[in-house]
Amino acid sequence: MEKMLAGSGYSDKAIRYFIEKPYIGEIPDADQVSEMTGTCGDTMRISLKVAEGVILDARYQVLGCPGAIASAMAVVDLIKGKKIADARALNDGDVFRLLENLPDQKNHCIELAVKTFHKALDEYTRQSKR
Repeated sequence: MEKMLAGSGYSDKAIRYFIEKPYIGEIPDADQVSEMTGTCGDTMRISLKVAEGVILDARYQVLGCPGAIASAMAVVDLIKGKKIADARALNDGDVFRLLENLPDQKNHCIELAVKTFHKALDEYTRQSKR
């Protein structure tokens, strides 16, 4: 499988994220759970654990391709331990740089992972203002 993914344009880092899936799952006592479905049909659900304005943990459930899984795992590495205000600045380019390379037709996976995270932040912020 690794050879096939590498031959398709996935970097070693993206392949490792896909195979190891370090942040797949859910947080049972999450402070926020949000879900999105992308234009390709991939679906992501993110669980966030937040305390004092800091993202302590995040987990994704992903129904999608290797690009979607790798992108979601990269997002968690980029946001975990950050203040909400800093994490909100996350963009597609940040994820692409961390992954190093994905096939061009999989860039929408990065977009979905980032949008799902931003949706969760927006919903968390609205909820905590009540």
